[in-house]
Amino acid sequence: MDIPFRDPAALEAFARPYIEGKALPATAAELMASRYVAYSLRDIDYLIDSHDPKTRSRIDRKETERWAREAEWLSLEIVRTERGGPEDERGEVEFVARYRQNGVEHVHHERSDFRRDDGRWYFVDGRRVAEAPVRRTSPKVGRNDPCPCGSGKKYKKCCG
Repeated sequence: MDIPFRDPAALEAFARPYIEGKALPATAAELMASRYVAYSLRDIDYLIDSHDPKTRSRIDRKETERWAREAEWLSLEIVRTERGGPEDERGEVEFVARYRQNGVEHVHHERSDFRRDDGRWYFVDGRRVAEAPVRRTSPKVGRNDPCPCGSGKKYKKCCG
């Protein structure tokens, strides 16, 4: 089944049957999408219920409520999945969720682990994905080198 990521209303309509308990996600990616929608709807019960029962007690409900309440959820992109299909018992979903909090836009890039128990998928754990370091494409300008702006001055006396 295709998950409609581009249209927020279609994504919410897609996930509602899962959140309302009328259906179960068939894949780890479907559970991931429904959990994103649950954050946007502030449905903390669904987030807790879809968390692995083995580690559910570690969830800080108040912190989860605060984050869901303070964030304006903007978009979800599934970057890749590894396993996590209808026949699998484990899966990994890498995703990027964008949200705004206190007027500042944030990017949450994560690899999440999921497991299926008795036909039901659960979120197990997630690891933030660090951004790649910025690599310089041009040579480094030394303080005493001519300024690259073309002024003829030393870099340290001009743009440095």
